[in-house]
Amino acid sequence: MAEKVLMKGNEAIAESAIRSGCRHYFGYPITPQTEVAAYMAKRMPKIGGVFLQAESEISAINMVYGVSATGKRVMTSSSSPGISLKQEGISYLAGSDLPAVIVNVQRGGPGLGGIQPSQSDYFQTTKGGGHGDYHLIVLTPSSVQEMADLTALAFDLADKYRMPAMLLADGTMGQMMEPVVLPEGHGATVEKPWALTGTEMKRPHNVVNSLYLSPEVLERTNVERYERYEEVKKNETRWEEYLMEDAEYAIVAFGIAARVAKNAIKVLREKGIKAGLIRPITVWPFPTEPIREASFRVKGFLSVELSMGQMIEDVKLASECRKPVELCYRAGGMIPDVERIVKSVEKMAEGGRN
Repeated sequence: MAEKVLMKGNEAIAESAIRSGCRHYFGYPITPQTEVAAYMAKRMPKIGGVFLQAESEISAINMVYGVSATGKRVMTSSSSPGISLKQEGISYLAGSDLPAVIVNVQRGGPGLGGIQPSQSDYFQTTKGGGHGDYHLIVLTPSSVQEMADLTALAFDLADKYRMPAMLLADGTMGQMMEPVVLPEGHGATVEKPWALTGTEMKRPHNVVNSLYLSPEVLERTNVERYERYEEVKKNETRWEEYLMEDAEYAIVAFGIAARVAKNAIKVLREKGIKAGLIRPITVWPFPTEPIREASFRVKGFLSVELSMGQMIEDVKLASECRKPVELCYRAGGMIPDVERIVKSVEKMAEGGRN
């Protein structure tokens, strides 16, 4: 049986990336994800990898673009305002169909906000962020174990579908320490005939580009990309259900909010209120189907978020307005506690609104 080690979430991301074959990391320090960069700075030189602290987040994401174009596995990490600066580069990665892993350990906003945990980058991450028609695969861990596991998965999915993938964690996950079984080491195994590796006069030149001056060509390229996105939706949508078999009220939450929600569900059931949890593991693609199916059975939904309410819009869309959808939130770096969630569900059960 694999040995468990005690690791901080940010460190688990970094070690998992290395074991997944990532040998190029470009980043810039920002709380609460700085440990990712610090770990990479320590480990990369020892394994023949490249660590570079760029002069800015903008430089870092463009370095990611360059390495990805050569077919190598590459990662960057930052926190909310730093990710905002990377948005143009992320759009270029998507527009050039380049795989890369981007880590966002979220803090409060807007602006510089604060350094405490948040989930307020949901819109930025799932609704585009940069310009143009594109999506990222977005994975949301709720434990240090998942910080490691989903990082490895992010590299595999990015390569498989030739698109950027993001690990969207809240600051709590980055700073939390838990026992973790690290993924077995594996490198990039996907053939990348499109990569810029030098022709050696044996093949035609490859071109990596996101500029299409012909509107017909750009439209066709976007349509083809969205056909690939449909494959991602069909094959890679992930979620967890907890006590949903007989639930009368469904809580929807991810990250640290989902962990708190599980404890609240235990309290609610002791009080005779049958609550359950639908936890998105991917927020793009969003787990629409389990929420839609639950909407025929439950009396209502509660979206629990570390924001002013963003994911709630997707919960409403998925439930097709069939049942009431209420919000339980804390913002600015605050985390909803068990009592707040319990009171919100009790209010719904009494016919009230939050």
